[in-house]
Amino acid sequence: MKIISYNINGIRAAMKKDLFTWLKAANADIVCFQEIKANKEQIDIAAFESLGYHSYWYSAQKKGYSGVAILSKIKPNNVAYGCGIEAYDAEGRILRADYNDFSIVSAYFPSGSSGEERQAFKYEFLDDLYTYFVQLKETFPHLIIGGDYNICHEAIDIHDPIRNKKSSGFLPEERAWMTKFFEAGFIDTFRYFNKEAHHYSWWSYRANARANNKGWRIDYLSATQAMESKLKRAAILPEAKHSDHCPILIELV
Repeated sequence: MKIISYNINGIRAAMKKDLFTWLKAANADIVCFQEIKANKEQIDIAAFESLGYHSYWYSAQKKGYSGVAILSKIKPNNVAYGCGIEAYDAEGRILRADYNDFSIVSAYFPSGSSGEERQAFKYEFLDDLYTYFVQLKETFPHLIIGGDYNICHEAIDIHDPIRNKKSSGFLPEERAWMTKFFEAGFIDTFRYFNKEAHHYSWWSYRANARANNKGWRIDYLSATQAMESKLKRAAILPEAKHSDHCPILIELV
């Protein structure tokens, strides 16, 4: 089974960049999108259905903002919209699909880069979602949380750790949260298979950052320890260019 997570930074804009050709070639069983920036009625659902996908969309109340989705060639047994916390559900940040053997979450963590107010919101989100994910793991031991976490965990995950040490997304408190999260029984699947530097999933649109590979690894497919034996491969797919992010992938046996 092949699973992809992708912050698409606007599903309508990505569709104009030949997203469907790429999706067909990628041939993933499940795709988690983040930052869809659209309501379901603004999306050509039939085009996804033509590729064999059931699709589930959870938009923000604010138009053109945030939102997550799950495409699945296997029809889930259940789809859960939101995490039950109004402030985050209003922004369309959590969507879960349950299958016979595992569950998967498409998650879009807030960014704190716009200022102190949103950084404070991000810290609240991290505290609340830590509890939520740990509890969810008890209910669904075979759990994958795919998405844009908006945090680089280690220095190896960012092109310039020294200059960015005070940047949102690489702050000590955020990095400590990632450590706590993984110590709570989750696997960073990319690092499980790949220990090398210079692998990133997001690049600024400024200063030709992507061409120079000056990026950040802020997108993750995290799996519970109970799924370790199912992990076959993990990869980052930087050749896909529909967004300022690129897709990430895991394969399960």
